[in-house]
This record gives sequence, structure tokens and C-alpha cells, in this order.
Amino acid sequence: MYAGVDLGATNIRAVVGDDEGTIVGSDRRSTPAGPTGIAVTEAVLGALRAACADAGVDPDHVRAAGIGAIGPLDLRAGTVEDPANLPDTIDTIPLVGPVENLIGSERVYLHNDTNAGVIGERFHSDRNPDDMVYLTISSGIGAGVCVDGSVLSGWDGNAGEVGHMTLDPQGELRCGCGHDGHWEAYCSGNNIPRYAEHLHGEDPVETAVPLDDPDFSAADVFEHAGSDPFASHVVDQLAHWNAMGVANIVHAYAPIVVYVGGAVALHNTDRVLAPIREKLPEMVMSNIPDVQLTTLGDDVVVRGALASAMTQGTGDRRHLR
Repeated sequence: MYAGVDLGATNIRAVVGDDEGTIVGSDRRSTPAGPTGIAVTEAVLGALRAACADAGVDPDHVRAAGIGAIGPLDLRAGTVEDPANLPDTIDTIPLVGPVENLIGSERVYLHNDTNAGVIGERFHSDRNPDDMVYLTISSGIGAGVCVDGSVLSGWDGNAGEVGHMTLDPQGELRCGCGHDGHWEAYCSGNNIPRYAEHLHGEDPVETAVPLDDPDFSAADVFEHAGSDPFASHVVDQLAHWNAMGVANIVHAYAPIVVYVGGAVALHNTDRVLAPIREKLPEMVMSNIPDVQLTTLGDDVVVRGALASAMTQGTGDRRHLR
């Protein structure tokens, strides 16, 4: 048996799978909001125990585990450090050591969530390409990158933070990380409402978009696009930034395929992916990758974590043991 964990800012998912990758046990629960990181660790362990119980096995029957987690990570310590989307009281979330103790194995592989995503896409892809990217456009933006068969983690586990590439040199909007002009400041699910408000402030027009509603969200923008000129304008601007971000990824890593996931892309596929495909030839000087919706839906991170456990952290089927 193998285990996979998806630790997100909202939910924790754990699965147990057999040596074919078939999921035989699972658990899902809310991510605690504190009081400390240890509470999150305990919730991860609880989810793993419950997934094992659902599979009818003891945790020490799990041979290896993979974890896809929100960041930033400290790979050497096996922890998440000062996660941006959890309360400030949560500074360190120990992961690798506690999971090793639970399953009685040192084969625990920690990745940021987008790296787990690219591992999952690589493992389950028909072509299993050595050069590919998994891009998530969700509450945040990030990418998992595989080049020449190697998943790029970086020395601290935080490679692929493409949402914090500067796309707007004027820096008109500030990212949640505190810096200006980042891709995530314009196109993430959390920031699309702020961007819409910014555009409306520059050119106030009549619109059905509920800008003054306290619950105004990215979903409202996409819902009115096509019927409301202002909403359509916002979506067109988002398409421009998204295509620019993907073009930068292509120039940096030369992927054969870019799989796109995350709630914004999954719920608005035609308005997110089609413009990227249309605009890339205008922006890219090298080979244009195949841009596809993720094949694994919102299971991509947890299935990638499971694939990591099965392939020694790589997603390469040649490393199955």
C-alpha cells in the first residue's frame, strides 16, 4: 500500500492506494485554522489514519507516502513555514517526520502542491513526457515543472512559484505576498475581484457585475462575461495576462505540454484555456506547447502525491517499486 496527502489552505485530503495506483481508502477534512501548526499536523495524521481505516489496513502497512502541500516549504526540515493563506499564528507545520513515525518508513516525499500536480499528470499521462508543466490557476497561481525527466523542486522546495513573476512593470496591483505587479495579483481567484474593481475605477461604466456586494467573487465576473461588456472586458484582460504568464513559462522551460488546473480554470475552461491557446503564437518565439485542461480534475494533487510515493518522488513509471 501507498499513501498520498493533499494539504491545502482549506481542506486536507488523504488517500491510500495499492501497487497499481487504485485508490482503496480516502478521507477529507477541513484544514484547522490553528491555534498552531501542530494542529494542522495532527489533522494530516488523522486524515491518514482515517484513509488507512477506510482501506482496511494499519498505517504501518503503508510502504511510502507522498505529500503535496501549500508553501513555502523547508525541504530539509520537512515542514511548511509561515503559510500565506493560513492565520499568522501558524508558523511551522511539521510533516515529514510525523508521517514517517506514523507509517514506520523513511520513504516520505514532500512537494509543493503544484509539483505534486505535475508528478500526477506525468504518471497518468498516456505519453509520460519528460518535459511538461502543471499550471494551477486557483486562489493562487503556481506551476510544477518537469524538465528532461526531472521535477524541479529547488534547493528549498519552492521552485515553480510562477504566480510571483512580475508581468506588469507598472505594478498597479499588489500581490498578497506584498510585492507589486505579480501575475497572481491580477489573475488568481482571490484577486480577480480586486482587479475588476481596479479596472472599473479607471473607467466607471454601467455593469451587472455586483462590484459593491460584500460577497463579490471571481465567479461573478465569469458569469456575466459575454452578456455584460464590462465583465467581458475584465475576462479579456485576464486572458492577456494569463497568456503572457504561460509564454514566460514556455520560454523558461520549453514544455511539450502544459496541463492547466485549479478552480478558476476548471470552472471556466473555455474562457481561460481558449484565449491562452489563441494568443501564444503571438508571444512565443519557440515551439508552442499543447495546452490542455488537467486530466485529473481537482484530484490532481492528491493523486500526484500518491504517484510520488509509488515512484520515489518522480512520477516516472520506470521508478515503480
